[in-house]
Amino acid sequence: MTATAAEQHDRALRGSHPQRWLILGVICLAQLTVLLDNTVLNVAIPSLTTELDASTADVQWMINAYSLVQSGLLLTAGSAADRYGRRKMLVAGLVLFGIGSLAAGLAQSSGQLIAARAGMGIGGALLITTTLAVVVQIFDDTERVKAIGIWSTVNSLGFAVGPLVGGVMLEHFWWGAIFLINIPVAVLGVIAVVRLVPESKNPRGDRPDLLGALLSTIGMAAVVYAIISGPEHGWTSGQVLLTAFTGAAVLTGFVLWELHIPYPMLDMHFFRDQRFVGAVAGAVLVAFGMGGSLFLLTQHLQFVLGYGPLEAGLRTAPLAMTVVALNLTGLGARLVPKMGTPATIATGMSLLAAGLGAIALLGGEGYGGMLLGLVVMGAGIALAMPAMANAIMSAIPPEKAGVGAGVNGTLAEFGNGLGVAVLGAVLTSRFATLVPAAVGAASLPAALAAADGAGDRQRITDAFASGLETSQLAGAVAVLAGGLLAAALLRRAERGGAAAPEQPAARADSA
Repeated sequence: MTATAAEQHDRALRGSHPQRWLILGVICLAQLTVLLDNTVLNVAIPSLTTELDASTADVQWMINAYSLVQSGLLLTAGSAADRYGRRKMLVAGLVLFGIGSLAAGLAQSSGQLIAARAGMGIGGALLITTTLAVVVQIFDDTERVKAIGIWSTVNSLGFAVGPLVGGVMLEHFWWGAIFLINIPVAVLGVIAVVRLVPESKNPRGDRPDLLGALLSTIGMAAVVYAIISGPEHGWTSGQVLLTAFTGAAVLTGFVLWELHIPYPMLDMHFFRDQRFVGAVAGAVLVAFGMGGSLFLLTQHLQFVLGYGPLEAGLRTAPLAMTVVALNLTGLGARLVPKMGTPATIATGMSLLAAGLGAIALLGGEGYGGMLLGLVVMGAGIALAMPAMANAIMSAIPPEKAGVGAGVNGTLAEFGNGLGVAVLGAVLTSRFATLVPAAVGAASLPAALAAADGAGDRQRITDAFASGLETSQLAGAVAVLAGGLLAAALLRRAERGGAAAPEQPAARADSA
């Protein structure tokens, strides 16, 4: 039988929409707002502590409620977008995000703010998955790499400038303003999406996988929570181990369930394709390197080089600016066809590793060496991240674009958390080895406060700097190894002509 009218319409949308670049601008603005809220709250912690009488635990939940709900719902949100319509879910995400932002800005207690942040996380999950799915739908193969490069640029920019935007807002307004600025963006986004974005969805109309959605949400949320809480409670504490075990067990159940049912939310057969596996491995390691390095850089700039919070934020900006400059000029989009996806990813990951190594070896004495490392890291991210996102989305049938975006977003969340956890653990272990007396201190400032004299303080600072160097070098080795592995898998898949993910689409066309 021939393809259905819905399938023909869905294919016709890709690459043919006359306003696709304007649509990309609209969804990138929405994406930027969501990503800013991952980090913007960090600078408001002192205000929240005094004005809402928030405890340390309250503040942690204010920050983590957003990322936990968002990361837990990414696969479910992507599946819902495929089934019910990507434009519908994009509008729903903007509305929920706007309502949550209003509630957060007007919150009068810690509990209200935590609940509002969780609501924002639901909207954020819908937006993150749907924006990338829409990009795949409206751009054809010749333009998609460039479009995904711009989308990836917004990702990097959002994480990097969140603290800076928050700091500027807090200098002129009260803490609630950092949430209320989202509302006009959400309103304009809804209007623009309704007027510009074409509707698209999976023409096969798979049945909703409700149990799969529940299992993936619980499992991912538990794993991410274990990663987030590990540094605070200790990796061997009962709370962390129980949460991690629960998450792993639930995710195992999710995999078994998805293999069992005829209409899975995430087709596990994708993992038989080496292109998909290679891109997945690379995506985790890029997020691992970027998330872990930014976590370490902030401490390096403040604790070792002595900069204030705003000064430190400004000095990490070259990383984001390099990513923005290279992606907006289309460098990555031009290199992928010439070099091929595996070589582009290998080059990008090697540069990212080299940048981390440069910061470790040259950044200890001053900002010059760190600046070099940041620029090199930015170049690596600008090359590797769009190429890997495109590889993931290209390895999944177009009608499953929402699920593909959910996989990509989940990997980014997981990699970021893993980078902070692993590199932070290396830092702590090295610091404790060099200064056993400081093991009981909760932070470097606490260890310095308990130091006995200037000589002891210098020894503690030097030990912390050594721990930073070791953790950054460990991150560099992991990123380099992961990049080479991802490139090798992709190269092998290309030579073997692997095309497993395209088969479902072909069956749909001939159904």
